[in-house]
Amino acid sequence: MQTQEAVPVLSPIWIGCAVRVSRPFGTFAASRDIQPGMDYRNLGNTGMRVSRICLGMMTYGSKQWREWVLEEEEARPLVRAAIEGGINFFDTADMYSLGESEVVTGKLLREFQPRREELVIATKVFQPMSEGVNDLGLSRKHIMASIDASLKRLGVDYVDLYQIHRFDTNTPVEETCDALDAVVRAGKALYIGASSMYAWQFLKMLNVQRENGLTRFVTMQDHYNLVYREEEREMIPLCLDQKIGCIPWSPLARGFLTGSRKRDRQPETTRAKTDDFANKLYFRDSDYVVVDRVTEIAQQRGVTHAQVALAWMLSKPVVSAPIIGATKPLHMQDALGALALKLTDDEVKRLEDPYEPHPVLGH
Repeated sequence: MQTQEAVPVLSPIWIGCAVRVSRPFGTFAASRDIQPGMDYRNLGNTGMRVSRICLGMMTYGSKQWREWVLEEEEARPLVRAAIEGGINFFDTADMYSLGESEVVTGKLLREFQPRREELVIATKVFQPMSEGVNDLGLSRKHIMASIDASLKRLGVDYVDLYQIHRFDTNTPVEETCDALDAVVRAGKALYIGASSMYAWQFLKMLNVQRENGLTRFVTMQDHYNLVYREEEREMIPLCLDQKIGCIPWSPLARGFLTGSRKRDRQPETTRAKTDDFANKLYFRDSDYVVVDRVTEIAQQRGVTHAQVALAWMLSKPVVSAPIIGATKPLHMQDALGALALKLTDDEVKRLEDPYEPHPVLGH
């Protein structure tokens, strides 16, 4: 298993400087001052700067889709806290709450965020949106229809990052890459990215893009955390070689790395009780040992479990920004607090040593 040397997080930008909120891309009652204490870095090999923390918007939308989802009124204070904390990067997908997540994302960002050009909005395409035979996948037909539908729901003219949610084995990669290039050329997306797949599939698409002079992927949204590090075998080395930025999903392993799941106790949260994905992947003995190491370091440093797990991820050069979920104010505080925590080489080794290989899951 490959490991990577920790690197210092970039110096904070704007600390101590009031930033005037003015001329947002929608109705905003009044300007106000905010003081972000956020670190920023380039997204992959692009010139676009993103906050080191990305807020995942899957959590917000409609309870009709998933019982644990927060609807607009519940989501409002969390999105506001993210923006006031300096987060400028927000990730959603068309399939989250079957479009309602995009609606809530657009509405709340118009309510709280500065000018549109200060936002980095990401969404995704691939998953089925209805029972229609063409309402899924990465065909040119579905991509062209989906980008327009996402823009309408978000209430924007373009997205900053348009991502394929998975690899489509039923569509030629040439067709998908050509359609994504057309989306960028039409000004509907500034950059494109991909999500969980095998490294050979990702390289195949990158090669098609390079050989045909098409817009290249700049990000990989992969499944990566302290108890699922299979991406270190092939995908992460590929991303480093190709200068692709990683924006990992589930950096806290569905909350498992917060220490909330005990060896001898059934899960307590609504999501944990119904999360078949996590139950297939985590919770083996070696995973609990990793959490024990997180606990030890958290206690020694006087910080939370989440801050240790996120600080480990932020130390990886390939990671542009982990995508965090937040259903409580404490989750946001933990994520923002992780930016100030720098782990020692010895602490990183202690966290990584107990890891055992896992079956590939998430593609």
